[in-house]
Amino acid sequence: MNITDTAIADVKIIHPRVFADARGFLLESFSLQRYRQALGLPELVFVQDNHSRSHQGVLRGLHFQRHQPQGKLVQCVRGAVFDVAVDIRPHSPSYGQWVGTVLSEDNQAQMWIPPGLAHGFAVLSSVADCLYKCTDYYHPQSEDCLIWNDPAIGINWPLTRPQLSAKDAQGKTLAALAAAQ
Repeated sequence: MNITDTAIADVKIIHPRVFADARGFLLESFSLQRYRQALGLPELVFVQDNHSRSHQGVLRGLHFQRHQPQGKLVQCVRGAVFDVAVDIRPHSPSYGQWVGTVLSEDNQAQMWIPPGLAHGFAVLSSVADCLYKCTDYYHPQSEDCLIWNDPAIGINWPLTRPQLSAKDAQGKTLAALAAAQ
């Protein structure tokens, strides 16, 4: 597999090796030993898998958990999404920065988002199925949301009027999150 670094040192784009022919393709979407080594994370263990389906124009996020933060290995297995990670770790040199990439069934790329970052995506295709492996369990008491259009972060989303859940529409700015800590 090929690993691409991003502007946030811990966030990686992964391009698994794909074996394709006239019948279709095969790829190894995860191997504990290989991913531990490639990401430099000897303690890497996933405890929960999530599958989401969303329609074009939907924006999910930017989600995170204050306690029990989740690292996520995200891939889009149907359609295409613009996937985003925002560094909200107060003492990080990349605090307040974001990275984004297109994940799709065509490019078969994955994004590794370490614990402590906010994550979200915008659906680019008519429908998109995303799978993500998580390093910790969902903990509803500590979930929170960074507002998708915080001008202090300036994410260049590929849509201007997304469909949001009520929770995501009530997300907080980075400044408000920092003040609450």
